[in-house]
Amino acid sequence: MSKAVRPLLHQAASELREVGVTSPEQEARQLLAYAAGVELARLPLIDAVEDAQAAYFQTLITKRSRRVPLQHLTGRAHFRYLELEVGPGVFVPRPETEVMTGWAIEQLRPMVYAVARGESRHLPVVVELGTGCGAVAKSIATELTGTRVHAVEISEEAAAYAARNLADTTVELHVQDMIGALPELDGTVDLVIANPPYIPLEAFESVVPEARDHDPLIALFAGADGLDAIKVVAGEAARLLRPAGIVCIEHADLQGESAPDILVQHGAFAGVRDHLDLAGRPRFVTAVRGARYP
Repeated sequence: MSKAVRPLLHQAASELREVGVTSPEQEARQLLAYAAGVELARLPLIDAVEDAQAAYFQTLITKRSRRVPLQHLTGRAHFRYLELEVGPGVFVPRPETEVMTGWAIEQLRPMVYAVARGESRHLPVVVELGTGCGAVAKSIATELTGTRVHAVEISEEAAAYAARNLADTTVELHVQDMIGALPELDGTVDLVIANPPYIPLEAFESVVPEARDHDPLIALFAGADGLDAIKVVAGEAARLLRPAGIVCIEHADLQGESAPDILVQHGAFAGVRDHLDLAGRPRFVTAVRGARYP
């Protein structure tokens, strides 16, 4: 026996729409493709699925209707050119972070090309503070071959996902607090990049259920104003970066002035600049480590 695809998708999308899922039709298609074991691009070629697959699909839709993240149901998240393993205990990477990652890669690319042309022997050294599942670190390592990437993660549960995602790369994973991490690299790093927790504690109830109820709280919230972790990243970047090294830090859209101000007030950085995400909202700040600090 089999079930027709079109009615299944229509009913599932209606259920997801009723509970406030942002893209119900798209997510219904993704979950049906997953339940049927086919690539999403091939789903339009299928008229029906087996009863067991339809039943599994309905189970997935029921869980998604309870606002379990799509990525937790499939166990996978897409980030730039990567497919990554994710699940309970690790922050699911967001599309906004892809923009910051792409910007960072473009800053490093001339250094990699200079080595390839024989004009330099220095390959970039990168440190990601708070790597989570390893999305940013793996993107940099795979898109810029030869770059030395270190990924730091304090959560053992999240680091387990990162270890599996980074197993086929040269990224070095360090399971430890970012504070004081990698002292052997002090003053030598070309890029420090981080997507730290930045949601104010007072905004707890306004956070979407997929994040508030399923992402690790340590990856979301950072003090009363949401800036505590950004301040820590700024201090660690000042220690790790070489003169003229670059720091990139993601922040909330409402922190387009307060996050850059942390770097300005710190005293270690010059050229502080804020950047927009694909929706035109303030999303990440960059700066260059000054030559005379400390």
